[in-house]
Amino acid sequence: MARTAAKSDLFDVNDDTGSRGYSAKDIEVLEGLEPVRRRPGMYIGGTDERALHHLASEIIDNAMDEAVAGHANWIEIVLEPDNILTVRDNGRGIPTDPHPKFKPKSALEIIFTTLHSGGKFQQGAYETSGGLHGVGSSVVNALSEWLEVEVARERNLWGQRYERGVPVTKLKDMGSVHNRRGTTVRFKPDVKIFGPDAHFKPSRLYRAARSKAYLFRGVEIRWSCAPELIHSNDTTPAQDTLHFPGGLSDYLESTIGKASTVTPRPFAGRIDSKDKGIVEWAVTWSPSLDPFMNSYCNTIPTPQGGTHDNGFRSALAKSLRAYGELTNNRKAPQITAEDVMSQAQAMLSIFIRDPQFQGQTKDKLSNPEAQRLVEGVIKDHLDHWLADSPNDANKLLTFTIEQAEDRIRRRQEKEVSRQSATRKLRLPGKLADCSSGSPEDTELFLVEGDSAGGSAKQARDRNTQAVLPLRGKILNVASAAAGKLAQNQELSDLMQAIGCGTGDKFREEDLRYGKIIIMTDADVDGAHIASLLVTFFYRELRGAIEKGRIYLAMPPLYKLTHGSKTIYARDDVQRDEIIKKEFKANAKVEISRFKGLGEMNPSQLKETTMKPGMRTLLKVVIADDDKVETEDLVERLMGKKPELRFQYIQEHAQFAKDIDV
Repeated sequence: MARTAAKSDLFDVNDDTGSRGYSAKDIEVLEGLEPVRRRPGMYIGGTDERALHHLASEIIDNAMDEAVAGHANWIEIVLEPDNILTVRDNGRGIPTDPHPKFKPKSALEIIFTTLHSGGKFQQGAYETSGGLHGVGSSVVNALSEWLEVEVARERNLWGQRYERGVPVTKLKDMGSVHNRRGTTVRFKPDVKIFGPDAHFKPSRLYRAARSKAYLFRGVEIRWSCAPELIHSNDTTPAQDTLHFPGGLSDYLESTIGKASTVTPRPFAGRIDSKDKGIVEWAVTWSPSLDPFMNSYCNTIPTPQGGTHDNGFRSALAKSLRAYGELTNNRKAPQITAEDVMSQAQAMLSIFIRDPQFQGQTKDKLSNPEAQRLVEGVIKDHLDHWLADSPNDANKLLTFTIEQAEDRIRRRQEKEVSRQSATRKLRLPGKLADCSSGSPEDTELFLVEGDSAGGSAKQARDRNTQAVLPLRGKILNVASAAAGKLAQNQELSDLMQAIGCGTGDKFREEDLRYGKIIIMTDADVDGAHIASLLVTFFYRELRGAIEKGRIYLAMPPLYKLTHGSKTIYARDDVQRDEIIKKEFKANAKVEISRFKGLGEMNPSQLKETTMKPGMRTLLKVVIADDDKVETEDLVERLMGKKPELRFQYIQEHAQFAKDIDV
């Protein structure tokens, strides 16, 4: 008969050790803005560079809301030395009278010191706005070393200063002013939150300012930056006035330049449906350029799209299908939104009441009514646009059907079995393929040399892991002539093994592996080979990076042994930390240094570098808002001009310390 455990078998009912260490005094209540400083990631997504620039976005968005509401026609953005940013507008000015609920505190102080406060909850203050949580100004204040605000309102100037979210002065009456109105916010992000090396980047702020000016054609944005803050290779102007009466059409025209397009004129327009919202769009099709879809809601970028984005894509596809059926084109019904957008360059901006974003960082719009609004407006106007221009309509329809046929052909090719695909690769002596037929579950390891390749082939999981050995250092595609890439057998083999096309012909659905893992020796030569491979993927298969498919393996450099205890270390720093923490003082630790992956036996390589759950992988990513800077860095370090590399080394020599030559 099974024994039933008594209560005392499970825990000692007389033992109150746990309760003595946990009582009401241990319950902490965070007041004011302290939660923001304790957990900034909850409010701005982290403390990295992207989060730092999110502070600027919050204040600029507040000024833009005044402009969109019709109360301001210019905004001034000034970046000063010492990481100080000023944003000024000529709007109504934040109310400074005592708040009826929190007297004697002013409404201004409540806005800057209280979460979930502001003028965007009520329907009357703003018809549309980018702020909806009421945390923007207060979060910026909380995460700033200091913040100063001045308000010119009703011919009087008021000012207040805060330090780390706390008022250090009362709201001061600074006297009467004439010919001035609006709000000025000047602040310095707190180095205790973001670190001493975090700084606003002029190029990033300037791009954001330009996009705001394009998104709302009625505003003039005055940009100013201290010249010493602009990098010598940076084309960002120290001063500029940004005003684009044509809105998104102006942006698309400047982006497309002289590139050839399928239709001579873009499909663009702006509709103010007063009861539902405003929709503005501009789209063209140029096979010679990379496709893009930039969408916004109330001037807030939505890089992950959302319901407005879905409505736009759906409307284009439905309208083109309908036109094709009207002209008796039998292939029109196969058109999908993917076919319409695969070679499109598009901009979409909407203004609606009560936008609902996913999270405070507002990357994706989720209002269902936004999809209905955009789809209805776009389809109606594209129907008329196609009917009015039959020549352009036929060109666009033919082009889109070609994209659809290409998609269908690729899908049919993909249905060929993995085994037959492997035989086509002409790599029987090199590529050790895996047996799984599901790309999402598979991994391709790129290793340097046959020796490392031999160990990796024995260490792998044959079902899901493939291995492709490479002969040493591959071609540097950033500095090589265009013809050399096609002639390089090593890269040709690699592209065939991956199977997804390059450049603008990249097709994620044709990737033969879910992860592509660069696995090189943990030394300088290995790092160089890894950098060459990353450059190749960045230049030729950027889509693979953007889709999160490229990884770097982290093999160990050292094996530390004492008695029966063995630990691996990736570098000198980790080696010293392990010796100090994991082994007893004065223990004679045997230190073995691997000269390369080929020196590791298969079991060691599997245990440390290849087996999921035990290994460490670094994902290669491109920051969304730093693409221009990333391109500049790749060109400087890997491009054709050695003088740019030399300059970079000179500029960053101060950061290189204790390097063993």
